Amino acid sequence: MNGGPMSEFTGFPPEALVFYDGLEADNSKAYWTDHREMYANAVRGPMLALLDALEPEFGEPHVFRPNRDVRFSKDKSPYKTAIGAHNEHGGYVQVSAAGLMVATGYWQTAPDQVERLRAAVADDVTGPQLEAVVAGLRKDGYEISGNRLKTHPRGYDADHPRIELLRHRTMTAHREFGEPSWLAEPACAERVAAAWRDMRVLRDWLDRHVGPTRLPQDRRR
Repeated sequence: MNGGPMSEFTGFPPEALVFYDGLEADNSKAYWTDHREMYANAVRGPMLALLDALEPEFGEPHVFRPNRDVRFSKDKSPYKTAIGAHNEHGGYVQVSAAGLMVATGYWQTAPDQVERLRAAVADDVTGPQLEAVVAGLRKDGYEISGNRLKTHPRGYDADHPRIELLRHRTMTAHREFGEPSWLAEPACAERVAAAWRDMRVLRDWLDRHVGPTRLPQDRRR
């Protein structure tokens, strides 16, 4: 992924969370420059090794850049206070001062995807299937979230039996693991993989009934 050999994944050391504790207190270029080596050794290096370990099962990895896009933001803090990454067929993984978070789902949707999502939720076969998926994930300790309308969507009754799901424009599942002892151990890779496997039922439902947008680029918002 970075053009060179990967180190074996041994976990995220405590210094990874220490780095982000400090960045939250001093989100500046000076802090980043002074702690660049800590970031490389305790944060980015372990994340690359984790993704490399997960790639055979979950596909091509990608690490998000640490710099924030501040062009249209009132907050001009230059750096993200977490490292985020994903594997193409797995999901999203993040480390911050709060520890580890693992997720999957559809974070962004175009209008045609939202239309297909709502149609599938309203359907008397596929809708109950999603209800069962959501209930099962919640029972196992996962949270279901996403961009949601405050009211019912146009064309659907406010008293629809699945109105809470119909309000979703995007849909994701995630779990906050915090800072368990295994975060700093090689077993962390299997914990992330197990969470992605658990949450795959949601991703599979979305892929089957929503799928990628079919709209041209200029009509996706």
